[in-house]
Amino acid sequence: MASSSAAVLSGQLLAIQTGQVRPLMVGGRKLVSAIGKTTVSGPIEVGVLGLAGDEQADLSVHGGLSKALYALPSEHLPWWQAQRQAQGATMFEEPLAPGYLGENLSLQGLLEQDLFIGDRLDFGNVVFRVTQPREPCGKFNAVMGYAGAAKDMVQSGRCGFYLAVEQTGRLQAGASFQIIPGQRSVSVTEALQHKAWKHLR
Repeated sequence: MASSSAAVLSGQLLAIQTGQVRPLMVGGRKLVSAIGKTTVSGPIEVGVLGLAGDEQADLSVHGGLSKALYALPSEHLPWWQAQRQAQGATMFEEPLAPGYLGENLSLQGLLEQDLFIGDRLDFGNVVFRVTQPREPCGKFNAVMGYAGAAKDMVQSGRCGFYLAVEQTGRLQAGASFQIIPGQRSVSVTEALQHKAWKHLR
């Protein structure tokens, strides 16, 4: 049963990002990815498969009904920037912009340990359901500029989470949301650490 405090959890949408599929070098191989996303201004349509104009390169691991959007707490961006610099990725001195880690929604006020699989983010006219944590891959290492980025994501829990769209509509940066608790049996952090370790061996 959800606690009474869980029902009043809330946050704000700081920015919305979409991306197109582009070439990406990973371990000397030329692949394609839409991980780098750019901020959109004004309202945007949200359909059952995500944001209008957003693309995914590999639908086996991104996109679809259960992973229509990727949300990330914006509080994590300074930590990720510090990690890159600590690992010698000094060619990237500028602060990480929203969307750099591939996130569609930059949120504020709610972290992974406070959010559970099955919880809903209610924006009033649009409703999302939390389906699973983001599990990092080699493309994430390539974008971040150091080989241990995926491992750092799992160990730190600063992963963000995927969303299914339960109510379509229009969404705009600055909107606030409330959490509608689900069963609250497994947090996003717990789900990440149970699922992702096997990919990092």
